[in-house]
Amino acid sequence: MHLVHTLPPGPLDIVGDIHGEITALRDLLSHLKYDESGAHAQGRKLVFVGDLIDRGPDSHGVVMWVREMVSAGNAYCILGNHELNLLVDDVKDGSGWFFDERYEKDARNYAPFTRTPREQRDEIRNFLQHLPVALLRDDIRVVHAAWSQEAIDAVATLRLGSVVKQYKEWERAAQTAAEASGLYQRYIEEKTRWATQLEDEHNPPPFLEAIAQYDAAQEMANPLKVLTSGIERKADTPFFAGHRWRYSDRVNWWDEYDDPTPVVIGHYWRLYRPREDGETPRYTQLFNHIEGRAWHGKRRNVFCVDFSVGARWRDRKGLEQVQPSRFRLAALQWPENRLVFDNGEIVNTL
Repeated sequence: MHLVHTLPPGPLDIVGDIHGEITALRDLLSHLKYDESGAHAQGRKLVFVGDLIDRGPDSHGVVMWVREMVSAGNAYCILGNHELNLLVDDVKDGSGWFFDERYEKDARNYAPFTRTPREQRDEIRNFLQHLPVALLRDDIRVVHAAWSQEAIDAVATLRLGSVVKQYKEWERAAQTAAEASGLYQRYIEEKTRWATQLEDEHNPPPFLEAIAQYDAAQEMANPLKVLTSGIERKADTPFFAGHRWRYSDRVNWWDEYDDPTPVVIGHYWRLYRPREDGETPRYTQLFNHIEGRAWHGKRRNVFCVDFSVGARWRDRKGLEQVQPSRFRLAALQWPENRLVFDNGEIVNTL
């Protein structure tokens, strides 16, 4: 078994990023007519696009439930960038349910949330490190963030369980290059000097050139990062996302995707319905001119099924006043080409 898997024939329900929102997952699977083990009376199969974890109230419960469905042969799941961060101990915003060193900071925004007992952490790591990074068959491709054929070819022959080892090898190569050029030293100097302001939305540091160059270079040098975090470039202006200032930005790679095979992704945080005030949140910017249920890209054959359920912590904190929530969990039904949301709404895609 390798990091790129072949999907079996038959109808699929491709579920977007869950981010620990276990109630939304339970509601969605109920509307899709799956039982607790992920079995469907009509033989449909679940496909999870990754980012099961972080920010929501029960990442632990979501992972354990998905693991049971995968083990039963009723579901397939790929790695997202959040799972990859966990596996390589890259402690990020929202991971306090798993990493002790992040708990205090995350409690400010995301508490209450279920934590994974220390004695069960290896169990979760073992499940995640044996997930593929892409799924495909003749009529559909599924990857978390970006379908780059070069990156797919680089990982296709790697065996399940090797993802951490290979990730670190590519990281070391990129790091060696950054150190040799002096970029890494400049990066560390900027991170150290501006450490406090980098996580302060209301007190931004200046544009940090070394951080911008380093982040973009590290992303593009690692095929696993390309597939799970997307294609990035140095940003024109800094922006605040994931509770830190960022200087490299995501690229809408689908405008260059010219293969006829459709691709389903998560990762990019779109909204089914825009805000009534007309403002567009920064995290949804790649979909500014794309209707909420529309396919997109050069051939209109790429579909992002992440409808921002990971932002529901904003509802719980009272930062969003819209009811019902604008942030949803969705599944793309294939080949029917329709969306089912966790509130039971069903719409055809465009």
